[in-house]
Amino acid sequence: MRQLIVTEFITLDGVIDSPGNGPHPQAGWTFKRVEFDAAAYEIKGTEQLAATALLLGRVSYDEFAPVWPTMDEFAEYNAMPKYVVSTTLENPEWNNTSVLRSLDEVAALKEGEGGSILVHGSATLAQALAAAGLVDRYHLLVFPLLLGSGKRLFDAAATAVQKLDLVEHEVYSNGIVKAVYDVVR
Repeated sequence: MRQLIVTEFITLDGVIDSPGNGPHPQAGWTFKRVEFDAAAYEIKGTEQLAATALLLGRVSYDEFAPVWPTMDEFAEYNAMPKYVVSTTLENPEWNNTSVLRSLDEVAALKEGEGGSILVHGSATLAQALAAAGLVDRYHLLVFPLLLGSGKRLFDAAATAVQKLDLVEHEVYSNGIVKAVYDVVR
């Protein structure tokens, strides 16, 4: 069985909305509001090399597909299989992309052969995956910011109690905290 990993830039108050760009009034908060420390982002390179598939929601796909294929730092993501969970997307143009129509199809993908499946961004999808018990691990870069509003990783109304086991952590000079949690079943 493949491991499904949700990886996020997240604020202390749980916001994951528009960390680099997007509609949030504070879009770009990862680089506009916190001093850059390359060590904090090393996990992103490690994730890209270790993952064998990328799973995205429709909104994240629409944001990433026009940009990531042009960026050399995402060469591994561009080459690997990508899956978009969507009921409306037809004929995705990003290289090696397939559409999954349901969480049942995501569960079947997890049951297949291969390495880890990485979920970037995709707040609505991440919440649905967690509610369905499909998430195995969280890779969180916690930024020392409070944004107050925006899409959150964990929806208070939909999130059931779930125990997590901290398996890796580190604090960086700019206050970012890396926290890697396994979901306890």
